[in-house]
Amino acid sequence: MSLTEADTSAILLTLKLAAITTALLMLIATPLAWWLTHTHARLRAAVTALVSLPLVLPPTVLGFYLLVLLGPKGAVGHVMQQLGLSTLPFTFAGLVVGSVVFSLPFAVQPIANAFAAIGTRPLEVAATLRASPWDRFASVAIPLARPGFITAAVLAFAHTVGEFGVVLMLGGNIPDQTRVLSVAIYDHVEALEYADAHLLSAGLVAFSFLVLLMLGRYSGHWQRTPT
Repeated sequence: MSLTEADTSAILLTLKLAAITTALLMLIATPLAWWLTHTHARLRAAVTALVSLPLVLPPTVLGFYLLVLLGPKGAVGHVMQQLGLSTLPFTFAGLVVGSVVFSLPFAVQPIANAFAAIGTRPLEVAATLRASPWDRFASVAIPLARPGFITAAVLAFAHTVGEFGVVLMLGGNIPDQTRVLSVAIYDHVEALEYADAHLLSAGLVAFSFLVLLMLGRYSGHWQRTPT
């Protein structure tokens, strides 16, 4: 029992997708988390609910509406066609868009929690030293929120590696283009190739366990009460 060339391609494509998605999520989630932590706007509750929607929405439902939105007859797809661009469904770029949307709360929430834990005191002290808003953000908030960024990056990467519904709905099953690891496992099961499915699935189980173990040790979750 060994990996086939198609399985290796699916693994590499999955890692590429997870890396790009995580990088984009860090860029998007950081200002969004900062805004959610410090704003008093009435839209805060609505934006928070919208960001958290992928946590409770079935992935197939989210994937379906992204497919409609980005397709030729969708709002985004229609604009892209008017600009002479190709539509995103059933492309790697489409997988990236879907993965960013689906994994957004896994990046925003840890960063927002880290920003909230800082409090206002360090920022006020920096302000008394005539630090500009950008300096207070870059030199004070970002370093103090480092644990949140690490947690967000790890969770976003791991969540993207394991997603299935969104990538299948939006990307289909095109070898070397949109056939990621979770879809490859589904293909093996559908073809009754249980040995190959077991090999890939066991790898995902081990990967997920290591991610949770690393996060638990790093963040101190479930620590015993001191005696």
